Amino acid sequence: MRTVSTMGFVAAAALSFCFPDFIVFRFAQAVIWAIALLGLVLLCGVSGQFTFAQAAFFGMGGYSAALVVTHTGLPVYSALLVAPLVGYVAGYGLGRVAAGQDIWTQALIGYALAIAFPQILRWRLIERWTGGVQGLYLDLPEAPGEILSPDRWHFLLSLTLLATGTWLASNLIASRSGRALLAARDHDLAASVQGIDVAKAKAIAAGLAGGYIALAGCLSAMQFGFVGPTGYNFALSVQMLFGLVIGGMNSVAGAVIGGLVLEFLPGLVAGLGKGLSALLYAVLLIAAIVAMPTGIAGVITRLLKRRKVQ
Repeated sequence: MRTVSTMGFVAAAALSFCFPDFIVFRFAQAVIWAIALLGLVLLCGVSGQFTFAQAAFFGMGGYSAALVVTHTGLPVYSALLVAPLVGYVAGYGLGRVAAGQDIWTQALIGYALAIAFPQILRWRLIERWTGGVQGLYLDLPEAPGEILSPDRWHFLLSLTLLATGTWLASNLIASRSGRALLAARDHDLAASVQGIDVAKAKAIAAGLAGGYIALAGCLSAMQFGFVGPTGYNFALSVQMLFGLVIGGMNSVAGAVIGGLVLEFLPGLVAGLGKGLSALLYAVLLIAAIVAMPTGIAGVITRLLKRRKVQ
């Protein structure tokens, strides 16, 4: 599987030179969605938690990039280190608060953060830093040596980070720490008896999820060159959850599939549904969730297993 994954990433990088910039721009956005969904795979699929806070984490990553560029004078690439760190700290803190609660309380705590985050950005005491309702602008990163176009360079950068993220997530899931998270998800009392600190394990999973999602938010801000409070609303959290469920929340491949679905399905439906595109999009999402409870990745896995048996 690692060989197949490596070939897939190399093929994607090579194919980017065969498409115009506006298509490469959209694939870069799909890659960014996939990085965010990787964090949700670790949080929801592996550790069995639930949250609506992903829009806030995404915004933290975006504002990390904007603040680094606007107020420190550091190159925008330094935000790729700052954003995951900010996301991890915020996610770990939220995980510490929510880890001991039931799934509905976890959802409400995440919902509270998602609702509060855009309001905090407009707070008068800090609006000179955040830009308030007007947001902040940042210059798009230029490709080294100006050999590549900015869109193609950003796609290759995002793809490299996605490949690194999938490698880290896959190794984490297969490690002792990953098995501890799975044990805590399946039966927290049994996991505690085996010596696993369930609250700490779930908080670390929440921190890792926050780091992935903040990194995605940073890349998105670098791609669009702007961040504002209205871009990180509750609807963004729900949108990510849809992508997670449709792609498959129990596998790393599901995050990649979900990212492609989130980016390209709305445009495809808009061309088919015309005036009823929003309704058609909702119907297709509900039908996909009902027909494929384990997501597209789960269906593919079952088909491959069935083929091996035959």
